[in-house]
Amino acid sequence: MANFMIRFLLCNVLISGIIGILLIAKWVFRNNLSSRMQYNLWLLLLGLLAVPFIPFRPVCFPQIFSWLSSVQNSTTSHADVDTNNVMNTDLSGTTNWMNDFALSVNHDTSSVTGYILLSIWIVGMLMMMILVIKSSLRLRTIKRSALPLQNPKVRRLYNKCLNEMKIIRNIPVYSTAFLKSPIIVGFLKPCIYLPIHLISDYHESDMRYMLLHELQHYRHKDAIANYLMNFAGVLYWFNPFVWFALREMRNDREVACDTSVLKMLEEDDYENYGNTLINFIEKVSFSPFPFAANLSGNMKQIKRRIINIASYEKPTFYKKLKGMTAFILTTVLIMGLTPFISTYAADGSHYQWDSSSENISYVDLSTYFGEYKGSFVLYDLENDAWSIHDMEHATLRVAPNSTYKIYDALFGLEEGVITPENSFIAWNGETYPFEAWNADQTLQSAMNSSVNWYFQAVDEQLGASDVYSYVQEIGYGNENMSGDFSSYWMESSLEISPIEQVELLTKLQNNSFGFAPENINAVKDAICLSASDAGTFYGKTGTGRVNGQDVNGWFIGYIETADNTYFFATNISADSDATGGNATEITMSILSDMNIWVSQK
Repeated sequence: MANFMIRFLLCNVLISGIIGILLIAKWVFRNNLSSRMQYNLWLLLLGLLAVPFIPFRPVCFPQIFSWLSSVQNSTTSHADVDTNNVMNTDLSGTTNWMNDFALSVNHDTSSVTGYILLSIWIVGMLMMMILVIKSSLRLRTIKRSALPLQNPKVRRLYNKCLNEMKIIRNIPVYSTAFLKSPIIVGFLKPCIYLPIHLISDYHESDMRYMLLHELQHYRHKDAIANYLMNFAGVLYWFNPFVWFALREMRNDREVACDTSVLKMLEEDDYENYGNTLINFIEKVSFSPFPFAANLSGNMKQIKRRIINIASYEKPTFYKKLKGMTAFILTTVLIMGLTPFISTYAADGSHYQWDSSSENISYVDLSTYFGEYKGSFVLYDLENDAWSIHDMEHATLRVAPNSTYKIYDALFGLEEGVITPENSFIAWNGETYPFEAWNADQTLQSAMNSSVNWYFQAVDEQLGASDVYSYVQEIGYGNENMSGDFSSYWMESSLEISPIEQVELLTKLQNNSFGFAPENINAVKDAICLSASDAGTFYGKTGTGRVNGQDVNGWFIGYIETADNTYFFATNISADSDATGGNATEITMSILSDMNIWVSQK
């Protein structure tokens, strides 16, 4: 939840930009969009404000916002598989995949920051809720003190307005001395409240216009929008752009309501309607009630409404067509930005994978995992068949740690930072706790010993922009590189699920990326653990160490035989001792019992 808050703040930067785009679009199409269409665009924004709280498949936003989230370092029975080719190969002399070196990262600071921001947000929402409740209680007091409308002239006029608007429902009307402006309140049980002074100063045409205005609010279900606007104001209390948008939405709602009334009137009545509004200014004040729609407003709003009334002309078919076209174009533009809003604020912790296929077998391998939480995913290429232990964990995105080095190396090869013929990078001279790291490296040695500094050096030469482009191109997990650039793949922002690991491995094996074949082969050679007449075994481990404890262990890879290829990914998690080495042992036992891999003792 603390990490959500950081992502939510980033999301608000994007929302503010979308509000700016919406305002520009309204100005550009001001002569084409009707008042009702302009108001409907704000309704679209209300929907977009809900997007950050709805899980979408994340689409990572450009690296321009990375510095904003630098405070965030993290988010913190056996299967039976038929096979004709059982590998029986001795790996006793191969220790590549057992060199499971990992450095510890500290998450305390980011967690504290996230929780502080979360606490401020919650406190702000509570204060806003108090204000809303206070206003609601005032409205409730008025409702209790109001009396059913008794004036026979007003009642006859009201019934006439209902018939004029073809409203069958009988909406109760009350009179009260505690209001200066007529209001309509309620969605399920709407009621209209009229100030007593307007009834005593009864003027038929003025009262008719007021009643028609309030009934237009009912016809367009503005009560729903009232509730949503106030809810949005509570959630986004800290965002001045949202507050501005909500204010403009209220203004556009009243203008749209005026326009709807004008459509019902004869052209000679337009001036009278405007005069009613002008004469009304001295008698009303802006309504303090959050769930009410009313005729009143501030002076700026009233001025705008009068200008709209004075310039109103019934739209022609051609103008309606242009307005609809402009509305559709603006809607498409805004909706196209929706995935970006969900990038950082949506949960995104699980891969949205279609698990309804008939070629998926769910297997119980819990005896292999012991006390570990984890999953095992196997894909049989020849039979296009999946075997999955623990679907929930198999779609859970966690940090890839050193398994990401497979693709980081590929990016470096594609950009020529290293080449298949020359992948040498000199040791930077910094002393590391693993002796194998304190030496010059090639791609082969760096992959064998999982040398962090080697791949960090590759990233530095590539640059954040190029790395991000490649991560996005291959669709690596959540595609989120917002963490520290030196460690975004180590228990930080970048996350991937076991199923996604397997899917990427299949693309690597057949080069669905469209990368240079020699670069693909160089990476394959670097992760090759064994090759014999029986087939070839490829694999890479990864360990996530947080605050000195091994909490996340990976082993991924694939096995090529003469007539089939098997792709696998194992992930384990625990408070401690969840290492890539232990994930490897679990994997090897499962593969052996599935008769896919049998190691010689």
